[in-house]
Amino acid sequence: MKWPLVIACFLGLGLTAEATAQDSDKAIVEKGRYLAAASDCAACHSVHGKPEYSGGVSFSLPMGKIYSTNITPDPDHGIGRYTEAQFGQALRQGIRRDGSTLYPAMPFPSYARLTDSDIHALFVYFREGVKAVPVSAPRNEISWPLSIRWPLTFWRWAFAPTPHKAIASTAEEFTDPLLARGAYLVEGPAHCGACHSPRAITMQEKALTAQDGSLYLAGGAPVDGWTPPSLRQENRTGLGRWSEEDIVSFLRTGRSNTGSVFGSMTSAVLHGTQKLTDNDLHAIAHYLKSLPPADRTQTPWTYDPTITDQLHKADLSSRGARIYVDRCAACHRTDGKGYPAVFPALAGNPVMMQSDPVSLVHIVQKGASLPAMTAAPSSITMPAFSHKLTDQQIADVVTFIRHAWGNNASPVSAEDVRQFSKTMPPPDMADDAVSLN
Repeated sequence: MKWPLVIACFLGLGLTAEATAQDSDKAIVEKGRYLAAASDCAACHSVHGKPEYSGGVSFSLPMGKIYSTNITPDPDHGIGRYTEAQFGQALRQGIRRDGSTLYPAMPFPSYARLTDSDIHALFVYFREGVKAVPVSAPRNEISWPLSIRWPLTFWRWAFAPTPHKAIASTAEEFTDPLLARGAYLVEGPAHCGACHSPRAITMQEKALTAQDGSLYLAGGAPVDGWTPPSLRQENRTGLGRWSEEDIVSFLRTGRSNTGSVFGSMTSAVLHGTQKLTDNDLHAIAHYLKSLPPADRTQTPWTYDPTITDQLHKADLSSRGARIYVDRCAACHRTDGKGYPAVFPALAGNPVMMQSDPVSLVHIVQKGASLPAMTAAPSSITMPAFSHKLTDQQIADVVTFIRHAWGNNASPVSAEDVRQFSKTMPPPDMADDAVSLN
């Protein structure tokens, strides 16, 4: 073999190796981008109109208000100085680069389940696939002594699982590959339990996985004025009457035949779940449908046409009926069935039948916006009625909706509406809530 040919061969091999390495790097970045969507990173660390991942999203907690941090690779304002080990420690253990503990608004008890491979892909993505932004998040609004961070170390020791234990727990939970993948996504990166599982007085989730018992995903406490419903199989207030296709459609488009998204779940779909593959969406749906109801006492919902018949006969004697016909029926219809995938049904809608009516009251007060999604390019807006209806009128129409068509939920008073008004989400959270509708 002549030397020029040998040199050419070696150069060719070098170029091939370099191209292969570049392709590998791109694949890792894209894997990280996908995992960031699955982990809902943008919804918590991006404010509309500002650079992506630059932080500043507010969270109202019992201790005060905190703001999400800048997680771009900027070295001074973001995470540019983090090593991969420090990055993984922050995500899975809630420990910052300086050694202090993150507030548990960061769902590190769930992220503890992330595998080393997924941590690496996320690290590479936030280093190579995200633009550095030199912006600092607002200062947290927490009064002393609650602003002291070192007690959080004891909280972390008591309530956050170690990565080793968490990964082993989720990996061993199911032998069916589809259920195992769904469990990993729901319990880990998607951290659904952070909102949809109840918390103790010390603010830890009462159950972090399905293995921990039926409280997992059984519905959470109000967050920023919205009450997350159960994602288990309760017939009336959970997903018992949702099919797997309903759940997949909801996560892909923000709407389904059974309901539509509102609030911060809107951001979760817009920035996250609509970007997942069909296989992963079906895995999530399959896993959620495997969870038995936490409340086994519920009488199955059945449609009751009594109110529909009254409205068709122009009988508006039921309290709130006239307001409903004037303000709501054009979109949600007199039979309460709405227009599937456009205007959600109120008849049999789990949110209508929740024991806590705060979400429904706030939707009437504040309105809701359903933005365009890739697979559903139309945007839909429900107007706010807080300046058009009195507290008593809102109470009347909400009570009417909660009682009609077989919903048979408890009434709402004007005093309830006044109290709920104090917890109404701020203007910058018009599209933020935490529940399936």
